[in-house]
Parts: sequence; C-alpha cells; structure tokens
Amino acid sequence: MALDAADIPCLVRAALAERRTELAYQPGIVARTGATVFHEGLIRLRDHGGRLLPARHFLPGVEETALGRDLDRVALCEGLEALRRDPSLRPSINMSARSIGDGRWRRTLEDGLARAPGIGERLVLEISESSAMTLPEVVCRFMAEARPRGVAFALDEFGAGQTAFRHLRDFLFDLVKLDAHFIRGVEADPDNQVLCAALVAVARQFGMASVACGVETEAEARSLSGIGVDCLQGFLWGRPARRPGAARRMPLP
Repeated sequence: MALDAADIPCLVRAALAERRTELAYQPGIVARTGATVFHEGLIRLRDHGGRLLPARHFLPGVEETALGRDLDRVALCEGLEALRRDPSLRPSINMSARSIGDGRWRRTLEDGLARAPGIGERLVLEISESSAMTLPEVVCRFMAEARPRGVAFALDEFGAGQTAFRHLRDFLFDLVKLDAHFIRGVEADPDNQVLCAALVAVARQFGMASVACGVETEAEARSLSGIGVDCLQGFLWGRPARRPGAARRMPLP
C-alpha cells in the first residue's frame, strides 16, 4: 500500500488518537535447536477497514518527529502490558535513540518496570544501528542505567555501515541483528557468506549473540547455521501475528 508522504502524519495522529495501534509478533529461534527465545514486537496501525499497516508504510515519515516518540511510547506500553499478561513472553520492542530523552517514554518505562518487579529481565529494547549512532553517548548511558533492572538490548541492522567498532565495544549490546541485505540468497553468495561470518565473529568477540533477520528459505537457514549465526528470524518460522506463539515452519511459495 503506497501512502502519500504528506498524508502520513495525519494518518498516524488519527490512529494514535483513536487507539488503532497494536503489536505484531515475530519469533526469533535458536539456530541449532529451533527453540523460540524472543518475539519481536512490531508496531502496526489498523486502518478503518481493519487492515494492519506495517511500520515501513508510515514510520519513516514520522520517525524523527514527535509522532515518532508517540509511536515508541505506545509500542513500549503495549509490550509491557503483554509482559504482564504472559509470564513466558520475552518481547523485543523497537525504539529510537531519540526516545531516550523523551520524558513520557521514560516514565512509561519506569512505571512499567515498577509495577511488576522482575519484568525487566524479560524485556529487550531494540535500537537500529543508524539510530544508535546519532546519539552514541546517550545510548551508552541509558543502557548502563537500564541494565541493573535486567533490561537487555538488541542492535538492529548490524553491518549497515554506521557503527564504529570503538562504539560497539562501549555499547556491548546483548544481541546484534545482521542486516537483512546480507541474508537473501546467502547460500549462493560467497561475498555475503564472508561478510556474515565476519559480523558473527565480531559479535562473538564482544560477547553478543548474533541474529540473522529476513530468513525465508531452508537453504538460507542451513547456510547461516553453518556460518555460526546464533539465532534466526524470518518468514520461514512465522509472519508477524497479533498473538505470540511457538515458532513453526511456514509454507514457502
């Protein structure tokens, strides 16, 4: 669905006002065992016809504005509520580095962690590589503050070219998610195999688990497992769904 860029802020503002937002969950599984270890909670807008709009249709148009902070806050609120409802859930909630300085987002996090002691030990906050590098010192301080509460952190789009390794050493994310551009057809692409292996080696050196995103075929999964990727995520195990469930293989076209 193509949206006019000028219409996106109005669409997002209306959806927020009418509470037409929700999370869609996609599982991340252990490459060697197939066990589900987390579910990424992806923000969606529901239009008046009941259809769910993926974030790629609206988030780039508002990510750097106050509406982007509002979307982050709603996603966090819904993720925290899901944590309270389901003690077996470990969600990864996307956020922008800019939200760290947003008072309402910080209060949502603090209130959620305070209302349910120990809940932070199942929460993963996910920041894209490009976002983290806009405010690296701020991100580092925030991670140091949140870690004693049990909160874990994931770096999305790892390898997209933004992260200086000196910052990576300071960040010490728990998970790094390999940029999806390296994954498609990796079994037949020696260059991407080398790049993935290098990124996995860097992650392992700094004590971070690696996650390959966008995995759609058995051949990709086998190749990535052979390279040493720790976890896999993609349509092969499930499309984003309103309720998190056990990972299962999806029929492929």
